[in-house]
Amino acid sequence: MKGADILLGLQWGDEGKGKIVDVLTRDYDVVARFQGGPNAGHTLEFEGIKHVLHTIPSGIFHAKAINIVGNGVVIDPVIFMREIDKLAPLGVDCAKSLRISRKAHLILPTHRLLDAASEAAKGKNKIGSTLKGIGPTYMDKTGRNGLRIGDVELPDFEERYEALKAKHLQMLDGAEPAFDLAAAESEWKSAMDRMLQLPLADTDVLIQEAYRAGKRILAEGAQGTMLDVDFGTYPFVTSSTTTAAGACTGLGLAPNRIGEVIGIFKAYCTRVGSGPFPTELDNDLGEAIRQKGHEFGSTTGRPRRTGWLDLVALKYAVEVNGVTQLMMMKADVLSGLEHLEVCTAYRYRGAEISHLPYRLDASLLEPVYQTLAGWREDLTAVRDPKDLPATLESYVRFIEAFTGVPVVLVSVGPDREQTLWRR
Repeated sequence: MKGADILLGLQWGDEGKGKIVDVLTRDYDVVARFQGGPNAGHTLEFEGIKHVLHTIPSGIFHAKAINIVGNGVVIDPVIFMREIDKLAPLGVDCAKSLRISRKAHLILPTHRLLDAASEAAKGKNKIGSTLKGIGPTYMDKTGRNGLRIGDVELPDFEERYEALKAKHLQMLDGAEPAFDLAAAESEWKSAMDRMLQLPLADTDVLIQEAYRAGKRILAEGAQGTMLDVDFGTYPFVTSSTTTAAGACTGLGLAPNRIGEVIGIFKAYCTRVGSGPFPTELDNDLGEAIRQKGHEFGSTTGRPRRTGWLDLVALKYAVEVNGVTQLMMMKADVLSGLEHLEVCTAYRYRGAEISHLPYRLDASLLEPVYQTLAGWREDLTAVRDPKDLPATLESYVRFIEAFTGVPVVLVSVGPDREQTLWRR
């Protein structure tokens, strides 16, 4: 067995990765976030308490695991320290179990100003950004202008900060500020001082040492495959590599050290913000699924768009990532529906296709559905997969046959205990 597994989302994010990382962490020694930033919202629920993590890995509630924030992550010190403060009363010792990469890039207050100005300029073509400065931070990273956490330890950090701030203000060119910059900077620098009390590390070296020592590593992705900057529904995507390849570049993890690739998906589809969504249910049924599934962004609170399961997109995500295991979330939300529609092909520019085309624009594409039987039973109290309805089992087997990958787990609720292992 290889020492490093990857867990990632296969749709447009919000698939339930946080819960599964929490469930799996008991079998791992290291849990490492490899991309994204505080735009992520990984929700965990146990003992009747709901927890939402934005930057900190979802294995943080397991004392034996080391949790790494990798070099591919971008960090806002203010949001990061708010997370730390929420964990402290729960007995989580972050100074002991957390390691932050010196190579992770910093989100500055002026990055947030740039984000807001950019989104406003797009008008009706806006991406649906969370306005947390993530896109501009990744732009500075690839443009070789960014500040990394390790820079804070250098004697000329203040000069570096002021130079980048001046560059940002020049780019804004007098645009109306979205907030009080002086107050935001004061809060940012105070949080940065506190953050330096936490363990900073060369986490790529830690990952390599853990692998050589035979430790089990779980790489945790944020967002989802359909939001990948290369393979997602561009330009309505995030700014990082959300696919399995991102685990390599975001942690310093060599490809030949990867074992299982675990793909998480919902029994239906959701999407936050703008962009194409072929199977969207913009009707009463879509609203009913939204309400029953509590489909509101854990980071922004925005209502998520809902739709039928898109197997064409799911199979594409399986292939791009090399997924070896599938885990289906929120099967309980679809209880009570007599029939389910599943997208098995697209009608694209007059021809029926079974692959993801270059663009998913509604003007070019129409989903082709197959109708499957639904299930009426309430699943939330089921604790043995043998007790799942036969029609749900048929639904799962249909997905397995279409994707060619086994569905090893079905989730029937948000709590740790509502997790059924099929194999």
